[in-house]
Parts: sequence; C-alpha cells; structure tokens
Amino acid sequence: MRSIVTKRALRAAVLSFIVVAGCATPSAPAPDYAAVVAAPDRLASDREVDKRRDPTQLLAYTGVRPGMKVLDVNSGGGYTTELLARIVGPTGVVYAQDSQSTVDRVKDRYAERLRNYPMKNMVRVVREYSDPVPPGVRDLDLVTLFFFYHDVSNMSGVDRVQMNRRIYDALKPGGLFVVADHSARAGAGTSVTNTLHRIDEEVVRREVQAAGFELVGEGGFLHNPDDARDGRVFQSKVRVDEFVLKFRKP
Repeated sequence: MRSIVTKRALRAAVLSFIVVAGCATPSAPAPDYAAVVAAPDRLASDREVDKRRDPTQLLAYTGVRPGMKVLDVNSGGGYTTELLARIVGPTGVVYAQDSQSTVDRVKDRYAERLRNYPMKNMVRVVREYSDPVPPGVRDLDLVTLFFFYHDVSNMSGVDRVQMNRRIYDALKPGGLFVVADHSARAGAGTSVTNTLHRIDEEVVRREVQAAGFELVGEGGFLHNPDDARDGRVFQSKVRVDEFVLKFRKP
C-alpha cells in the first residue's frame, strides 16, 4: 500500500484498521480471502475477470468481514457482489445496486449467477446512481464502487455530489467507502471518462472528500507504471493502471 505521508493521515489509517477489524462482528477473524476466490463453484467467466482484478487483495483491502452490512454500488453482473456475499455470510447482507437500465442490460448474466450460487443474503436494489441507497438502510459497514466512477461521471443526470453524500449518510461512523477505477493521466479530470473509460484519480479524491469523508488509504497493488494511461481500457496491450482509494466516515 502506498503510504500517506502526513501524520494526521497516518493516524486516520491506523484508526480505520481498528474500526474495520471491529465492525459488525468484533471477534470474527479475518476470512481467508484467497480461499473465497478459489471456491470451486464460482463461474468460469468470473475466473477470467480475476486475472485482471486481483480480487484477493482487493477484498482484503476493503476489510470485509462476516456479519457486515455492505452496499455494492453498480453491482452489474454481480461479480463483486457474489464475492462479498460469500464473505459476509448468513449473518450479513449485501445490497446489490444498479439503475433500471443496467438491470435490464445484465439480467441474463445475473440470472445465471443466481442459478449457480443463490445468494440469500443478497438484496437487489434498483435505484438511480444519484441516490443508490435503499430507503431505511443505514449504519452500513462498507460501500464499494469498483471501476464505475468514471461511468457515472459521464452519465447524463447523475449527481455525483448527491451520490457521495447519500453514501456518507448511510454509513455508520467509522464505515468505509472503497473506490477503485482505471487511471487517467494526472490533470485529465473527467475529459476521457467516455472515450478512454479512465478518470483522473484526483477527481475522485476531491469529490468524495467533499462529502465529508477522510482519505485513509491508497492501495497500490493495481498500479502499473508501464501503462501510459492514454489508451482505451478495453484495447490496452498492457495491464491497465488502476487506483484504489479507501475513505472513512469520521
């Protein structure tokens, strides 16, 4: 993990670790994330995604534990949702959020996933991205938004200020919001979110912190210095450089 150099941020990172370890089920040990990813009943298509996502490190970085209440923003085909559901177990819950248009687009993939691995602890949430939290849901331990912030940045009608604030309000004090996405060149802002499917990391930092979050961690395990960050993600000839940011609600 790339360190944050200020003393204040270091103290926040230590506190974040303590909070995550104590969320939901204080006595629960850290799960074997590698074993969850290696489960033999996972879909073959998910194993292909594993090759570029490094899910073991990503899950471990979120600190997800059995018994947690989690919101997976933009569940899509359910790749991350299923992994989270396996970890939180029967005493936890994962809210799988998507807009209606996304639900319509991925319904066949999601149906296949449910046939393969019925997730009784998964709640499908159909809401727009500006307001992704279902009514009455509060005191979440963790919210994840993986490889999609760049998309909401170019979607017409999506209010990212409101989205981040709603996520902030739904988390418990000490709850975490973890965002991963494809890196654009520094200074690119949101100018290449549609063309290259990348976003400037600084945009995410600035917008999420503006909602009240503290940045408490930067996961460097998906960075790739060989990626010039100027090509389309889906046409890249090298592994795409990606950032992972961990935010905490004070």
